[in-house]
Amino acid sequence: MKLYPIVILAGGLATRLRPITEKIPKALVKVGGSPFIVHQLNLLKSRGLENIVISAWYKGEMIQDFLGNGNQFGVDIQYVFDGDRPLGTAGAIRKALKLMDSPFFVLYGDSYLPCNYKKIQSYFDENNKPALMTIYHNAGKWDTSNVEMENGQIIRYDKKDRHPRMQFIDYGLGLFRLNVFSSLDEDTPIDLADLYKKLAESRKLLAYEVKQRFYEIGSFDGLHELDRLLDSDPNQFLQEEQT
Repeated sequence: MKLYPIVILAGGLATRLRPITEKIPKALVKVGGSPFIVHQLNLLKSRGLENIVISAWYKGEMIQDFLGNGNQFGVDIQYVFDGDRPLGTAGAIRKALKLMDSPFFVLYGDSYLPCNYKKIQSYFDENNKPALMTIYHNAGKWDTSNVEMENGQIIRYDKKDRHPRMQFIDYGLGLFRLNVFSSLDEDTPIDLADLYKKLAESRKLLAYEVKQRFYEIGSFDGLHELDRLLDSDPNQFLQEEQT
């Protein structure tokens, strides 16, 4: 099964990780002895994803200088840069459409997600929806829940206005058809969360529940946890996840 390309959103300022990120982008922060992006690429490669687009802004040239075309990691990497100002996560994806000719995954640049990407893509292909959000039954445990799911689709998503019926959280991986972003104005800043919210309100957002929890380096707590796990065994997540 050939997997769709994946866009890694690696353009943020990473202010929560300062002072580490004052000189390097979040993608190059050391985790388990290597820059985080190396662990991300190894995980994606182990799941069968080999066509990578890195969307960058803040110190993005450092990421490109370090990774090059991806050959040393067994993947093919292309780059797209916001430009003089940040375009927001959805605006950055809009700019990456020129590199796409099929549906594609989107992964947050600070997320480490040991899930089954093949099953997620198969589920997306089987259902006639323009977009899919992976979710985790969080119930407020790892972070504040922000998703209400009903009958296999997201009916409410909001990172600010929370509701007691929100028992799930955005897992950090999405799947989209090209037309979701092609209608957006080029070079106009827009956040992916706002686009997700609109898709949910119009009942166009498919849900896929992942059973294995997510890991992240967007916070120092998450960074330290994943650092300990990968330092003890850098290959422990590389075996195919079945759920």
